[in-house]
This record gives sequence, C-alpha cells and structure tokens, in this order.
Amino acid sequence: MRRRTVTAGNLEEILQVTAPAQATEQPAPPPAAAAPPPREDHGLRTEFEFELPRGYVDEAGTVHRHGAMRLATARDELRPQIDLRVKENPAYLSVVLLSQVITRLGSITDVHAGIVERMYATDVAFLQDFYRRVNSEGHTRAAVTCPHCEGGFEVDLSGGRLGES
Repeated sequence: MRRRTVTAGNLEEILQVTAPAQATEQPAPPPAAAAPPPREDHGLRTEFEFELPRGYVDEAGTVHRHGAMRLATARDELRPQIDLRVKENPAYLSVVLLSQVITRLGSITDVHAGIVERMYATDVAFLQDFYRRVNSEGHTRAAVTCPHCEGGFEVDLSGGRLGES
C-alpha cells in the first residue's frame, strides 16, 4: 500500500479522484440474508435487588433498605487500585468498590463512598457477601441448614428479610 502525502494544493484533486462516482440509479438494497441476525436474549441478569438487614439512615432520618447492585466490570475492580484512599488504607477498597456497583439505595440513585462509609457494619458485611455471590457465583442463593431439624435448603438473599423464606 502506497502512502500519499496530502498538501493543501492537491487536496481537491485527491478528493475528486477518490470520491465515489455519482450514480443515477439507486443502489440495490442488500439481500435479506446479509441483514444482521436479531439479538437473542440469553437471560443474563445484570442487576440484582437486595434488602439490607438494618438499612442506611440518611441525614433526614429516612431509612433506606431496598436497593439494587449491578454486575461488576473489570474496570470497577481495577479503579479502586489507583484510589488514594485505598492506597492509604487497603480496607477502604470494599467501600469504593461497593459505591461503584450499587445503582440504587431506596430513593438514592447517586450512591458514593460517603454513603457506604455511613452504613452499619452489618449492612456492609451483607453487601460484601452479596457482591461476592453475584459476581463469583452468578446468583444470590445461599445454602442453609435448619438448626432444629437439620434439613438443608436454599434461601434467596435478594428477597425478603434475612431468615425469611
């Protein structure tokens, strides 16, 4: 492939030579087989609802328990590594990471690290486990054992209060 140097003097000439020919006929539409196939819905869930055990209390005293978390991307997991707060205190990584993937908390749609910082420790621990389940295992179910009958069953952590089925 030859490279051509373009200067202001020969730009018009190059444009005329490389311009497509003016056709008087409309080009034929592409055959139906050339159309891209319709997208298939593979049923991939990218957002998961949750209910916090205690709930986040905002400045007005409103308790926010219901929320949603999206699947994490590679960027979500890499971004906290360059955050100065994480470099100073590695334990802060989960606060930054959770603030990036929580899309909604009650009526709050702008969830940032300051909100996660002010959550109760039990709620943060719940969200860390929820994050791990969603992103590692692909679901929100947990295997549990009844303390009375010792029967095993699964509960869905995304729905209802903890301990309810």
